[in-house]
Amino acid sequence: MKKRANFWWYLSLLAFLTGCAVNPVTGRNELALMNVTTQQEIELGSKSYSQALQQMGGVYPDRQLAAYVDQVGQRLARNSHRPELAYHFNVVNDSTPNAFALPGGFIAITRGLLVNMDNEAQLAAVLGHEIGHVTARHSVQELQRSALLGTTVGLLGGLAGDSGYGSIVTQVGGLTANLLSKRYSREQEFEADRLGIEYMAKADYGLQGAVQLQDIFVQKLDSGGSNDWVSGLFRTHPVSRDRLQANRQIIATEFPQYHSSYGLSGDNYRRYTASLQQTRAAYATFDQARQQEAQGQLEAAIESYHKAIQQAPDQGLLLSALGMAYLRKEDIIPARRYLLKAVNVQGDYFQPHLGLGYIYLRNKEFDAAATQLESSLDLLSTLQGTFLLAETEEGRHNPARARQLYQAVQQADSNGQLGQEAAVRLRNLSR
Repeated sequence: MKKRANFWWYLSLLAFLTGCAVNPVTGRNELALMNVTTQQEIELGSKSYSQALQQMGGVYPDRQLAAYVDQVGQRLARNSHRPELAYHFNVVNDSTPNAFALPGGFIAITRGLLVNMDNEAQLAAVLGHEIGHVTARHSVQELQRSALLGTTVGLLGGLAGDSGYGSIVTQVGGLTANLLSKRYSREQEFEADRLGIEYMAKADYGLQGAVQLQDIFVQKLDSGGSNDWVSGLFRTHPVSRDRLQANRQIIATEFPQYHSSYGLSGDNYRRYTASLQQTRAAYATFDQARQQEAQGQLEAAIESYHKAIQQAPDQGLLLSALGMAYLRKEDIIPARRYLLKAVNVQGDYFQPHLGLGYIYLRNKEFDAAATQLESSLDLLSTLQGTFLLAETEEGRHNPARARQLYQAVQQADSNGQLGQEAAVRLRNLSR
């Protein structure tokens, strides 16, 4: 009887929550267990976007390139089904070829994908495809479906407001990981391709760019694809010859009289992506250093990081990685030197602030530690940064603030090493 009562209660709950959401692209009503409004969609994307950018290496430090990518993206977005959204476009400093779209119009493309393309029309095809995911609300559809597994309620809890670093660690961090790990279905990929081509046509781009882009992907797939392609674009965006043929078919049948070649010449694209080519060798060395470090070859990694910096001395990510490697070696003087250089060159990346905060805390320079750790947490809320800031507040004789931060770590990592250590610190503060 109890099981039967629970069953009917569950059906009643489903009936209460289930409704219809209008697809902005098709205009059709779609069944949704939990409706997500446009404002909630924007908040979902906004809260996750900065976290995603920081987790992937921060924004690539080239303002002209950033403005160029944004210009191409905005041109497409104005011709989309949802031009009223405030779209955001960024270049992520990550070698893995990839692009992603978060709900509400938050879109990014990696350095690793940009260096594998040849012209602006191909870039427009990537951005148009990602805009298509946004306009068709593909991420939102997946969140609505995931409510059937009891997860969406928890994810939407991330909208409740940021009451402190702890709430960001526990809510937005999980939300970001969930959104970025979503694998689009075959149907969603075809729909995003079709929408991207439509937006390219409305923006007067050469549609062959969409075919060329898929041809690049298929060639990578046929050659076996490097680990970067497999772990990046191909993991979340299924690639097949069917998509290449479908793009050709869409252009032939839906745009038979369309003959624009805008963006197919690579001159403009090469001019704006020149810095990517100039730093390509340095980042290849950087990727090698990261692999060496992951394999426990710290001395070899440090040597490789130095080589990368010689090739590109003004890249904050490279300086930060070297400083953190020295910190893991417990060689504090060079660690501090390179982390300070990283902050001076590119202060909008969380990692060097985190490393400097640890160094200042270790030296009992508590005010300097607090400044750096708060800067790190403002950029990316991490358990490590929150724990270190709690230690710093203890050193500043601010037990109430320290207790609040330790509690956040304990709640977010109750079974982990930091969470257990935070519980010990809380007991000590209560004595």
